[in-house]
Amino acid sequence: MELSKRKFKDDFKRMLTELYSMDLAQSAPAEQYVTLGNLVRSYCSKNWGKTNQLYLGRKKKQAYYFSMEFLLGRMLKSNLLNLGILDNVRTGLKELGIDLETLEQVEPDPGLGNGGLGRLAACFIDSIATCRIPGHGNGIRFKYGLFKQKFVNGYQVELPENWLQNGNVWETRRLNMAVTVSFYGNVWMENTKSGYLIPHYEHDQRVLAVPYDTPIIGFKNETVNTLRLWSAEMPPQDESSDYRSYIQQRDRIESISEVLYPDDSNYDGRLLRLKQEYFFVSAGVQSIVRHYRKMNLDMTHLAEKVAIHINDTHPSLCVPELMRLLLDDEKMDWEHAWNVTVNVMSYTNHTIMSEALEKWPVEMISTLLPRIYQIIQEIDRRYVMKMSTLFEWDIINRTRIVEGGHVKMAHLAIIGSHSINGVAKLHTAILKEKVLHDFFIIFPSRFNNKTNGITQRRWLMLANEPLRHLINDKIGDDWETTPTELKMLKAFRNDESTLRELSAIKRENKVRFANFVQKTMNLEISPDAIFDVQIKRLHAYKRQLLNLLNIVRLYLALKDDPDADIYPRVFIFGAKAAPSYTYAKEIIKLINSVADLVNHDAAIKGKLKIVFVENYGVSLAERIIPAADVSEQISLASKEASGTSNMKLMLNGAVTLATLDGANVEIRERVGSENIFIFGLTEKEVYQYYQDGSYHAASYYEKDPVLKRVLDTLIDGTIPGAETEGRDIFDSLVKYGDEYFVLRDFETYIETQKRIDHLYRDQIKWQRMALINIAGAGVFSSDYTVRQYAADIWDV
Repeated sequence: MELSKRKFKDDFKRMLTELYSMDLAQSAPAEQYVTLGNLVRSYCSKNWGKTNQLYLGRKKKQAYYFSMEFLLGRMLKSNLLNLGILDNVRTGLKELGIDLETLEQVEPDPGLGNGGLGRLAACFIDSIATCRIPGHGNGIRFKYGLFKQKFVNGYQVELPENWLQNGNVWETRRLNMAVTVSFYGNVWMENTKSGYLIPHYEHDQRVLAVPYDTPIIGFKNETVNTLRLWSAEMPPQDESSDYRSYIQQRDRIESISEVLYPDDSNYDGRLLRLKQEYFFVSAGVQSIVRHYRKMNLDMTHLAEKVAIHINDTHPSLCVPELMRLLLDDEKMDWEHAWNVTVNVMSYTNHTIMSEALEKWPVEMISTLLPRIYQIIQEIDRRYVMKMSTLFEWDIINRTRIVEGGHVKMAHLAIIGSHSINGVAKLHTAILKEKVLHDFFIIFPSRFNNKTNGITQRRWLMLANEPLRHLINDKIGDDWETTPTELKMLKAFRNDESTLRELSAIKRENKVRFANFVQKTMNLEISPDAIFDVQIKRLHAYKRQLLNLLNIVRLYLALKDDPDADIYPRVFIFGAKAAPSYTYAKEIIKLINSVADLVNHDAAIKGKLKIVFVENYGVSLAERIIPAADVSEQISLASKEASGTSNMKLMLNGAVTLATLDGANVEIRERVGSENIFIFGLTEKEVYQYYQDGSYHAASYYEKDPVLKRVLDTLIDGTIPGAETEGRDIFDSLVKYGDEYFVLRDFETYIETQKRIDHLYRDQIKWQRMALINIAGAGVFSSDYTVRQYAADIWDV
């Protein structure tokens, strides 16, 4: 949009007066932020309405991305950037005596996600709007996020993350579009004279699902799509309702949209999570069908105008819910309803970890969702009947939905979708060859790969503005919407002037992060050290432990010889552990205990520091990633589906240290093996160990004196304050089998770290590697990925 500084300043002062009846001199950053947010919303509102009318008027097919998580990050600067007014607003505010960065800090990070799954969803909806694809997000408006992480004596403590405490300036409550979602009760079917089965409900509990819509602004293109998040509320009650029972019932209902991922270590927590999944699925699918009716088209043509995407297994109940609406409300026969449903639905699998492939007890689903369970049973019965003429019973039994007293959600999504995709070439291959091999035999044409992507707008244009300006100066700005144009940077790989500029930008970002660490943690780190970064969810398979063992090795070497020729290192961690994941929380405690030891030992002359940032999230990632030199992507090969931190760090010029896992395989293809540091077991070697059972962790401990000395520090008192955690972790690695082959990969990891130490000393060579990584990052843009989804899967 066109917006002069003068008009913006006039608009800002007018809006401030309208909202707060005060002038600029009286206002504080909180009022100024809300004023700016409301002004930005007013700037995009016309295009928001026009976009919706265009889709409806032209009867456009629309895609709906169903996800339990949308880890958006702060939206103020992103919206300003996408509207094309960031620079004028920043300058205009400065002329008014206001710092835009100060206002940005007022905005809370929306607590709508946990990690890569939610951030991927956020990148996708940004790119869908930027690529002018008719598509929207559908999720839950959680009052509280996952949790606010605090470290107390090195232990993770979970506090409430009430991100909505001061409201959300970007959302619009649409009570007139609310729908009703039913739980519990009894359902029976009655035959009618017309031949339809009509469901009858009694004693069901009804929840009002109220949508809150957030505009998703495309980059400089006037397209504004919608993220619809549902809030659970009490339906209207008659005046005779008992006040006390009303309050109790209201609290039970509102708990559905209160907390992201309630503790599922007990029955009540699991039941609440299942409620959440059906709640946003039913509300979203009902809303979509209602919107479709406005086109005055026959319901048999639904798949021609609607695509519903199931992001991981959480929204798998989309399948029986759409069937319920088609059968019960539209009076469609089963065969036609099933054909429509399969053609509407598509599913992304995000994991090969068995614990993440959801399954629910039959008793739980049949009690909470009686009609949905009836439909699931019938889907399963018909699947078994159809497949029994084509396949052996063993494969049918392994792939059916209801088996062993459980409903398998991944199986429901696969059977009920026309497309199943993995999120990296290796991941998709493992799905087809191992994890979902039976399904691949049955539905080979449904399987496809869509490697994950990230939006370059947030992760470079906003997070690293100096680098953005350098790239624009060298190759122009076409890459901002056509990210594959970044490959043109390769032309400067031997231009020492450009490489020095790149080095100066990296150091500037490192100084900025070092200042942040000094201010928030009272820890001094040197921007001249190697910044070695591992930022991701804390899980054993991601192997933060392997990183930590190397840190202990370096510490011991410096204790032996403080003048050892070891290039100074700052190891940076950011991670939350699930509240009930005891082992991951023990690793956090151990890292913090080692950090306390290392950071306060003057004898090692500051050559080694550890920074473990509290409450890692999108905004902290935006500080860390531009400052990173080394990107730690060291999960056990075959465990990480794709990874997206690897792409963000690569885009900002960090060089990847990786196993051949997830998208690391494709990163190596893009940058060449000389510009990435690869180590460790391959996927085939891992599965060979699984097959022959020949891995014995204790033998590595016994035969490698360096490794033995490092591991002994966990139990010999070298690391104060973590004796219990050290013993538990030592036993897990040495005594009980080292499930993720940490000890097996230790030696090659150390050798690779030594190579990094050597190569970093030649900054021209290092920055050449960094430049080639940036140049290769374009194919990992979510713009590129969503275009593939739109063309190959959604047909929009």
